[in-house]
Amino acid sequence: MTAGQIVESPSGEKVVLGEIGQTILLDNSRIRIWEVALEPGQTQPWHLHHNPYLVANLESSPCHMDWLNGDPARFLEETVGGVIFRPPSPVHMLTNDGDRSYRNRLVELKDLGEEAVGDSTTGSPGAPLSGLPVVFENEEVRAYSVELGPGGERLALSPDSAAYVWIGLAGGEVSYEPSELTEGVGRLVELKYLGERR
Repeated sequence: MTAGQIVESPSGEKVVLGEIGQTILLDNSRIRIWEVALEPGQTQPWHLHHNPYLVANLESSPCHMDWLNGDPARFLEETVGGVIFRPPSPVHMLTNDGDRSYRNRLVELKDLGEEAVGDSTTGSPGAPLSGLPVVFENEEVRAYSVELGPGGERLALSPDSAAYVWIGLAGGEVSYEPSELTEGVGRLVELKYLGERR
């Protein structure tokens, strides 16, 4: 993490970096999950990502990202329940331009960044979980839409075949490597690069 680090803008201005989000919800050797929440007009201060990361949107509002290096601003409005993958990025800040709250769960993939110890893509991911819609997929991760209603519906997960991250869309709860999911709506993120761990 780089909060407190001092960097210099192209104009020579000294900038003290902030955290990536407001609260760390889960942190282990593989992932770190942040809550990022901005009310209308609020800004997440200048910060830097050392790890590739996923953004799972919980509440949407028009936002923009400013770049310390002077690149043009990026304007965005994410879809609630949407999942976006981003590589490590230059120093930037995020501002909520809308009149609604903005909130997400940002999942840093430490295996592919600060905790990397060589080739972390040696896993051999299996086929997608049967019956679950895939909402995002690249070489490293696969994200599913999960809707389990009340009344005993369950989804069993095998921790031997892959590592999973659960992100609830209603309350924003998170967990790492759940063995079973019960009632809830959310996104299940499969870390494909850890496929078929033994």
